[in-house]
Amino acid sequence: MCRAAGAPPRILPPLALMLLAALQQAPIKATCEDMSCKTGFPEDVHSAVVSRSVHGGQPLLNVRFRSCDGNKKIRFGSSEPEDFRVGEDGVVYAERSFQLSAEPTEFVVSAQDKETQEEWQMRVKLTPEPAFTGPSAKDHKKIEDIIFPWQQHKHSSHLKRQKRDWVIPPINLPENSRGPFPQELVRIRSDRDKSLSLRYSVTGPGADQPPTGIFIINPISGQLSVTKPLDREQIASFHLRAHAVDVNGNQVENPIDIVINVIDMNDNRPEFLHQVWNGTVPEGSKPGTYVMTVTAIDADDPNAQNGMLRYRILSQAPSSPSPNMFTINNETGDIITVAAGLDREKVQQYTLIIQATDMEGNPTYGLSNTATAVITVTDVNDNPPEFTAMTFYGEVPENRVDVIVANLTVTDKDQPHTPAWNAMYRMTGGDPTGRFTILTDPNSNDGLVTVVKPIDFETNRMFVLTVAAENQVPLAKGIQHPPQSTATVSITVIDVNESPYFVPNPKLVRQEEGLLAGSMLTTFTAQDPDRYMQQTSLRYSKLSDPANWLKIDPVNGQITTTAVLDRESMYVQNNMYNATFLASDNGIPPMSGTGTLQIYLLDINDNAPQVNPKEATTCETLQPNAINITAVDPDIDPNAGPFAFELPDTPPSIKRNWTIVRISGDHAQLSLRIRFLEAGIYDVPIVITDSGNPHASSTSVLKVKVCQCDINGDCTDVDRIVGAGLGTGAIIAILLCIIILLVLVLMFVVWMKRRDKERQAKQLLIDPEDDVRDNILKYDEEGGGEEDQDYDLSQLQQPDTVEPDAIKPVGIRRLDERPIHAEPQYPVRSAAPHPGDIGDFINEGLKAADNDPTAPPYDSLLVFDYEGSGSTAGSLSSLNSSSSGGEQDYDYLNDWGPRFKKLADMYGGGDD
Repeated sequence: MCRAAGAPPRILPPLALMLLAALQQAPIKATCEDMSCKTGFPEDVHSAVVSRSVHGGQPLLNVRFRSCDGNKKIRFGSSEPEDFRVGEDGVVYAERSFQLSAEPTEFVVSAQDKETQEEWQMRVKLTPEPAFTGPSAKDHKKIEDIIFPWQQHKHSSHLKRQKRDWVIPPINLPENSRGPFPQELVRIRSDRDKSLSLRYSVTGPGADQPPTGIFIINPISGQLSVTKPLDREQIASFHLRAHAVDVNGNQVENPIDIVINVIDMNDNRPEFLHQVWNGTVPEGSKPGTYVMTVTAIDADDPNAQNGMLRYRILSQAPSSPSPNMFTINNETGDIITVAAGLDREKVQQYTLIIQATDMEGNPTYGLSNTATAVITVTDVNDNPPEFTAMTFYGEVPENRVDVIVANLTVTDKDQPHTPAWNAMYRMTGGDPTGRFTILTDPNSNDGLVTVVKPIDFETNRMFVLTVAAENQVPLAKGIQHPPQSTATVSITVIDVNESPYFVPNPKLVRQEEGLLAGSMLTTFTAQDPDRYMQQTSLRYSKLSDPANWLKIDPVNGQITTTAVLDRESMYVQNNMYNATFLASDNGIPPMSGTGTLQIYLLDINDNAPQVNPKEATTCETLQPNAINITAVDPDIDPNAGPFAFELPDTPPSIKRNWTIVRISGDHAQLSLRIRFLEAGIYDVPIVITDSGNPHASSTSVLKVKVCQCDINGDCTDVDRIVGAGLGTGAIIAILLCIIILLVLVLMFVVWMKRRDKERQAKQLLIDPEDDVRDNILKYDEEGGGEEDQDYDLSQLQQPDTVEPDAIKPVGIRRLDERPIHAEPQYPVRSAAPHPGDIGDFINEGLKAADNDPTAPPYDSLLVFDYEGSGSTAGSLSSLNSSSSGGEQDYDYLNDWGPRFKKLADMYGGGDD
């Protein structure tokens, strides 16, 4: 009940929690409840926008439940307990981590009275937060917060203390506050601070949990303050807990929940989900036809004016046939047509500029943003195909198939390569036998008249077809044009030279085998289908005759034999022999046809039976000694079995030693007549007679190997018998073994010779007498012989070979020797060539060769490699050339052998 005016106020108990300071924004005011209070949820459906990615334990929103009786104990529940959980304070939490789908997620929140079991329900719809792509987009987590009203006494607006818990109303704090900071919010005190020294603290997100430091409390005075501006788009509400403990840390009051709601400010512009929206509308659509929906979102509170958007169309391009062809629902963003006259053949696309404004579209205070809507006018079948001519012409050679004889062209104003443009052709007359078909070219939409069955010029010389063309889809309703177009196709058949054909083909002839050569077999002729061409008679020739038994007369086609027909020939299969003949005309171009002659050969008794197998083995004793033999006859019944088997009268030993018994029509059994026959190989002749008329008989020799046998009837002296006469297989095996052995021996000899050569080559490489490091090797002559002698060898002298103490007097020094002076003293250098000495020498020789017209061609620049210093040989400067004028004696060179005779002649021969 509301307190009447002038009534004394209700005094709180002395231990009740008291607010010592009010909020800076506005004092906390007590209000009377509505006299018509109704317990339950204030709304049947509650919508909230949350982040797309939901994490387990994340608070999503608060549900508001009104309890007219403050003593009700309410238990909250969820229809999706595996996904959502509702706490006792009405906060909805996510039970697990998941991604929200693009469609709204719905579930039911229930509230049940624990005592009366009365239950209330409210449907909650969660919409995923849209993803922004613009430069001013914010990645924020927006939680819809609906706060529980604090329970109050029905007869007073004062706060009611329950079980010594603190109870304070939610604190509303606007976002983006400019301070100054810290900004005091509320001061909290416990009624025990008069007798105890208490310490106050707050916990929860925003205090000691991330984001930390937003809210602080003075531990002595209990003053709760905010330290910086808040952003509702990041966190819409904070749930803190205040604690009061004594100096020893003992809890003196139960923790109290403090809810701080961030009040929304219009600090975010609307943002379209897409900057460019694409939609379609069929041409000819009536006014009111739905086209598309554009959607913008505002990060501000959607339940306040800051987040309530309104849409409108700013411009339309092109403006024909009307500047206002479309309109938009200012609340939902649905775009519909408002005027008739959409024609794709005139305007294929419209571009609309759409504006979204918050503050319910207030142009003065609302923030706006724009997007582009591109509406494509889709084609409908409002234009039938039309033939470009009334009559089409074509021609086709006779007997040709899969040939395009005519192209039917049509025009269609609808959008190309759509069902409303694609043409379908059909023949309505002129082709009763189905010799033509019409295919559609998918690129050009032309009709291709194609021959599918051969046409005979002698039967049909011209066709006149009636064709119709229509679209794949029927014409739209209300179109006055006929649904199809018709035309005529005139096709001329061209006569060509056709191939002759044999009648009948193949031709079957029955003939007994054994027909002698030169006998007339049959006549095989062909016919020429060209009745209107002037041609001579046909010519015949043989194309295939595997056994070369036949020949054909080139004029009349009479076939005669050239050899005896034999049914048992390898070229006869199942008593049938096939031969192929050719008939040719003299047309332009010449044509030919083939025919097959099948000769069915009847069997005669021209083959005597033979024994099979040709060899057998038996034991030298009477038991066991039976040999099973079979009679083989190439002829067929009745010229084959049953056969008669007998032994000849001569020589007498055959019937004395052997006996034969027929066991069936084709089989007989040969066995010993005597008790013992010495081991060896015996030729047993057997006379076999068939059942033909007249009979045919032959004497076949069976080679029987008689051997000693064990108790199982197996031969034990096969080697001795084989030695007496080896079979063909054994001889071939022995020859193969001998060949393989010879090949192996030859390969071994070749390998040994190659190994000896390699060993000799290695011996040459390591022979001390041939070691290039210790021997004089002969090189090709590198100079001009006797005439190439006037060289200043001093240019080749290396400084490092000079000995300082070996200074010779000038009188006895050779002219071709490099002057040696006591100074300068050259340091010892490496074995690398001196570029100055050798380079000067080469340059001077080059100049001399270039300037001397009498120099022989071999007196040219020669390049020598410098071979290093440290050689054990003395300098070549000790050898004086013939042009030096020295007084040295070189006769001792004659004692050095024939190799130095040339040097002795050059330097020891005097002036000559």
